[in-house]
Amino acid sequence: MAGQSRLWHFHGGLELPAHKSGSTTEPLTAAPVPGVLIHPLSQHIGSPSEAIVAPGDYVKKGQPVASATGYIGSPVHAASSGTVIDVGPQPVPHPSGLSADCVVIETDGRDDPYVGYDPLINYRTLNAPALRARVRECGIVGLGGAAFPTSVKLNVGTGLKSLILNGAECEPFISCDDMLMRYRAEQIVSGAQIMLHVLEIRHCCIAIEEDKPESHQSLLKALSAAGDERIEVVRVPALYPEGGERQLIQVLTGKEVPVGGIPADIGYLCQNVGTAVAVARAVLRGEPLISRIVTVTGSGVAQPRNLEVRLGTPISHVIDACGGYTEAARYLVMGGGMMGFPLQGDQLPVIKATNCLLVASEEDIRPRSPAMPCIRCGDCATACPAQLLPQQLYWHTQSEEFDRVEDLNIYACIECGCCDLVCPSHIPLTQNFRYAKAQIWSQKRERERSDVARNRFEARNARIAAEKSERARRLAEKTRMLQTGAADPAAKKALIDEVMKRVGDKKDSSAEESGKE
Repeated sequence: MAGQSRLWHFHGGLELPAHKSGSTTEPLTAAPVPGVLIHPLSQHIGSPSEAIVAPGDYVKKGQPVASATGYIGSPVHAASSGTVIDVGPQPVPHPSGLSADCVVIETDGRDDPYVGYDPLINYRTLNAPALRARVRECGIVGLGGAAFPTSVKLNVGTGLKSLILNGAECEPFISCDDMLMRYRAEQIVSGAQIMLHVLEIRHCCIAIEEDKPESHQSLLKALSAAGDERIEVVRVPALYPEGGERQLIQVLTGKEVPVGGIPADIGYLCQNVGTAVAVARAVLRGEPLISRIVTVTGSGVAQPRNLEVRLGTPISHVIDACGGYTEAARYLVMGGGMMGFPLQGDQLPVIKATNCLLVASEEDIRPRSPAMPCIRCGDCATACPAQLLPQQLYWHTQSEEFDRVEDLNIYACIECGCCDLVCPSHIPLTQNFRYAKAQIWSQKRERERSDVARNRFEARNARIAAEKSERARRLAEKTRMLQTGAADPAAKKALIDEVMKRVGDKKDSSAEESGKE
């Protein structure tokens, strides 16, 4: 892939209005620190973190407030200094609308720094495990939206061909990666160099879309200053959902990630450009992940722009920093216009996966028209980037034939919404597929529980049968000994005495147990 000039294509996809210019005209600035920070203990894929602070504790900016509890896990750090006022359930940004355990901090305005992670300026003298440990302890996760722990993703073993930094920000309305590449290109390059050292490979491709000329120039300037020929910038067409790692890898290499597999299976590792910056800060500055760039946009906000926001900041505080709501505000969405989900209110906190806050009007996001019967036009299959058959998935989901749904590779669905957008019958296909996945997972868990119960039952029966067989064998052996020992009165008497002693011990044990009761 090094020095490539050829690009490939993935199946389907759509050319969508970008809706990005409104949030990219103002320079990147930092949002003020709020009076209260709300840090959910689960802001990543994997096991929730475990709180290591209690109400009344004083914490500093960057201090760990929750530790990782599993290999696929990530710690949480205080985004500013202050006093812990609560550790418990709080509403969090999630499609379910449910609450989750959080650490709530009342900030003191001082931003006292926590000195716990020394900068690793000479990181090239360190081995991969040491650098992965730094990435883990600083709470770095994928900032493209998936929030998968980065230290785990970097532990892929040997045999990789290339590292791909994903700057193909194809989702409508979202522009945080564009602004990051414009303003912090040198940190992206530093992060790429660190990850190349960890992965022990010699090629990195930074992929950006053709409609981001400012980002392209900024990256070229940073690469020229770094003088690192291992890293190249490749411009790709602006086509949704090219930002999906499977689609981007196919565009860059012509190879498809196998269903059920990961990019490393074919020699590639994909990381978001924001993740690269977080890795660079963790290693070179000793900075944990306590802030990220968030796009605040839509007709419902007065001054759309991109802000660097402390994690845990209430969304209402972020909206206020952008001039507040306009009269057109109707919907509050976390994410973009295609894959974002509605929020229940603006008191929810910004988390590691918050790349965009879309305050939409009726014009930005039109309500879905009533669904009509499928006319079998096939438009959904034409648009599907995963090369699925959405209409067949829909029919089998409606009939609750989930075995057939699974046979049709439902797990390959990336829930991009292309099929929804092109469906002339306005069928909520993606919603149906999410339901199907949930039902399949539920049925699998139920089968697993049933299998465990059945295995325990069968093991118990086998144990009882074995004990019964052993008792019968011992009884037969004793009977034989009594019969053969009839000519030896002493041996016979000794055997009878042994049996009577065992019976007496059993009676004494039973009496002792009755006395305890």
